[in-house]
Amino acid sequence: MFHILRWVVAAIALLGVFGYWFVNQPQMDPLMTPERKARIEASPHYVNGEFVPETPHEKVNPSLGFWKEFFFPTPGKTIPSDPMISVKTNLRQLPRDKDVLVWMGHSSYYMQLNGHRILIDPISAEYALPVPFVDKAFEGSNIYTPDDIPDDIDVMVLSHDHWDHLDYDFVRAIEPKVKHVVTGLGNGGYYEKWGYPLEKISEEDWNTPVKIDDGLTVWVLPARHFSGRMLKRNQTLYAGFAFITPGRKVFYSGDGGYDGRFARIGDQFGGFDLAILEDGQYNKDWHSVHMMPEETAQAAVDLHAKTVVPCHNGKYPLSTHQWKDPYIRLVKAAHEKDLTLLTPMIGETLRIGDQNQYFGRWWELMN
Repeated sequence: MFHILRWVVAAIALLGVFGYWFVNQPQMDPLMTPERKARIEASPHYVNGEFVPETPHEKVNPSLGFWKEFFFPTPGKTIPSDPMISVKTNLRQLPRDKDVLVWMGHSSYYMQLNGHRILIDPISAEYALPVPFVDKAFEGSNIYTPDDIPDDIDVMVLSHDHWDHLDYDFVRAIEPKVKHVVTGLGNGGYYEKWGYPLEKISEEDWNTPVKIDDGLTVWVLPARHFSGRMLKRNQTLYAGFAFITPGRKVFYSGDGGYDGRFARIGDQFGGFDLAILEDGQYNKDWHSVHMMPEETAQAAVDLHAKTVVPCHNGKYPLSTHQWKDPYIRLVKAAHEKDLTLLTPMIGETLRIGDQNQYFGRWWELMN
């Protein structure tokens, strides 16, 4: 009996040591300096010790079916049976004077606007969580790595700090290539902690413009979501973005449920040439933090978007819907609302401003 007790105590101690090491890894929490904390606490959106969305969330209560699919995704249902179809565009060889967008999977994009090179939520992690073997990227979806990124990125934006948007290894690897980071309040603590000079980082509250130069302004805009990497939630600000140049306007939603912000943003900026909108990982049990496809279509209408590109799909199984349902449902909803929906596969080049460009329904070729 004494030997059994000793083994139990040893196991508990070992788990405690592992747990302490795990939660204290550098990718877990941002560096929270007094100056950064003071800016956070001064925000009108920081209430009772946490950031809150403009429209309150509804209660989230995942079902047992969700947890089953979350840990054991079903091929042909929540994950494809076939490898993802892709075409790998060489980002370094894209003419810099062309306004283009290249989907790198999930919510990651490489974009060029008015001669500027832009990265949106870049990630190439094999798993969407820090725990191995949970939320593995679809086979064939991880075709871009830090080595593929051009050497002079004018600005990189981060919508929020969830693991499927903020990739520790990717972000650290490309630091020498990035001139400027724009993100919500608090998130700069990750970049500072991971070796980015403070002068590269702009972390701002909602409705704040960040002027990169005379040819590009990035607006930090509201989102209806939540944040946190591990134990602490809503200590960093989740956001969407507007990229404004003299000739183009592009909107990126980040993650978040539907509300009236899209109509306000659409009116504020007089519409957009392109809206990159969340469409995936939704569920009726948490629709206030992720839009349903029909809400994505309505958000595009509210934004007065000339063209729409869906994101937050095609890479990680974070919900229980069939992996291709975000496309099937959004195609139908876009048709009903007379939207111009563009659906490039991973790696295809989209010409921003070209409403006549056509992309095939590549998901119909896969199981």
